[in-house]
Amino acid sequence: MTLKGRILDFSKEIKGLIVLYLVITSIGFLSALQFVNVTTEGGQPKGIEENYLGNEDDLEAAEMKFAKSEKQILNIVHAHMLSMGMLFFILAILVALTPLSGWLRKLLLFEPLVSVFLTFGGIYLLSKGILWMKYVVMVSGILMTLSYILSVGFVLYYTFQGAKSIS
Repeated sequence: MTLKGRILDFSKEIKGLIVLYLVITSIGFLSALQFVNVTTEGGQPKGIEENYLGNEDDLEAAEMKFAKSEKQILNIVHAHMLSMGMLFFILAILVALTPLSGWLRKLLLFEPLVSVFLTFGGIYLLSKGILWMKYVVMVSGILMTLSYILSVGFVLYYTFQGAKSIS
């Protein structure tokens, strides 16, 4: 069974459902980005490290942050890997339904799930004292966001197309 390009033939109801799903998940995703921005000084490596390991030693810190416990870290990793894994799996299925082909298609199918693993696995390892993981968390988070935006953009574009196909 070929999925490629099938989104073009979906009924208006199914296309409406897809659009509604993408709007709702995008609001959630973008609000989460704002939360990351606020809690990590704009996603900077130092802010990422302080958000999870605290800054109790910095007596001149504008805001005191305390290290997250192992229980808190495991809760963050567990909740985010499950929910974002499902989000990106569903989004990958939607991308697979578009006529998009080549390396960009493969990238958008697999990269976000790899980034979820690297971002939240990196947060766990950062909490264990592997400080260079803050850079992995930062880069994989950026790639995950770019992949999300591109995927949603392509799915929306093809959802609004008529019954044309692209080879």
